[in-house]
Amino acid sequence: QLQASGGGLVQAGGSLRLSCAASGRTLSTYAMGWFRQAPGKEREIVAAISWSGGSTYYADSVKGRFTISRGIPKDTVYLQMNSLKPEDTAVYYCAADKEAAFIVVVTTSHEYDYWGRGTLVTVSS
Repeated sequence: QLQASGGGLVQAGGSLRLSCAASGRTLSTYAMGWFRQAPGKEREIVAAISWSGGSTYYADSVKGRFTISRGIPKDTVYLQMNSLKPEDTAVYYCAADKEAAFIVVVTTSHEYDYWGRGTLVTVSS
């Protein structure tokens, strides 16, 4: 089971770092992604990283502000969020894909096999 943590309340312009880890399994060979869902909106991809760690993807809305990375060893995935905006307010979910090839990033939610329960990020103006 995936566990996302690190959410909270922050003022606009502030930073947070989300973490995602798994209990009972290693994530080192899984492609990983971060998604978010704001109230009344559909879930959307935020960032994704290959299990090699060498390929990444960012939604246009977060490019230049968010960074996805893998820990060493690769059992934890992080989402560093800087210059946060009120529109970043959402529940953030991490997801793992066990089938992706070494350098592939996965950007569609239905391809992910495992999901965490989410962590709430609230950005005040």
